[in-house]
Amino acid sequence: MRGELRLLDPEVRASPDAVSELLDPEFTEFGASGRRYDRESILAVTSAVEEYGPGPEVTDLSGRLLAPDLVHLTYATVRDGLLFRRSSVWRRSGGTWRMYFHQGTPAGPLRPGGANPQDVSGGAA
Repeated sequence: MRGELRLLDPEVRASPDAVSELLDPEFTEFGASGRRYDRESILAVTSAVEEYGPGPEVTDLSGRLLAPDLVHLTYATVRDGLLFRRSSVWRRSGGTWRMYFHQGTPAGPLRPGGANPQDVSGGAA
């Protein structure tokens, strides 16, 4: 989970070298925009940004061990009043954990003091 939080840190995101250390060579992302990114395109994007604002608010962070070297993390972020659901798969190789896959899904405007209409409980997929 530390690696995930590091990738959300504006200082880390401003450093392509730091981001590179945290991304698996086979990294893929489906961004909240709907775009598909690979490792090289993410590194190009981080290199092009001159200044990052504050990192997002992170809530509901949880992880599940899928295999000895594979972890699935889920969490939500809030930025500018918008909620995003996020899911990442981290893979350990050579003793180092790196993000293998990430998906961000827009969940709409955050509703103060209550659940969003997109929240579903009961384990339905």
